[in-house]
Amino acid sequence: MANSAQARKRARQAVKLNVANSALRSRYRTAVKGVRKAIATGDKEAAIANFRAATSVIDSIAAKRIVHRNKAARHKSRLAAALKALAA
Repeated sequence: MANSAQARKRARQAVKLNVANSALRSRYRTAVKGVRKAIATGDKEAAIANFRAATSVIDSIAAKRIVHRNKAARHKSRLAAALKALAA
C-alpha cells in the first residue's frame, strides 16, 4: 500500500485511468469485430460503413497510445485487405 499522500493519489489516478483505457480498448475491439462480422456475412455496404467507423476508432485509440500505432496500422491494413477480397 502507498505510504505518502502523493503515492496514494497516484494509486487512485491509476485506477481511474485503467477503467477509462479498458473502455476505450473495448470500443476498439468492438469496432474491429463489427467489420469482420459484416465481411463474414458478405454485406459489402455494411462492411464499408463499419470499416470507416472502425478506422476512426482505431486511429483515436492509437493516438492516445492505448494500443501501439503499428498494431493499429496492422489491424487497419488487414481489415482493408479483407474488404478488398470481399469486393473481388
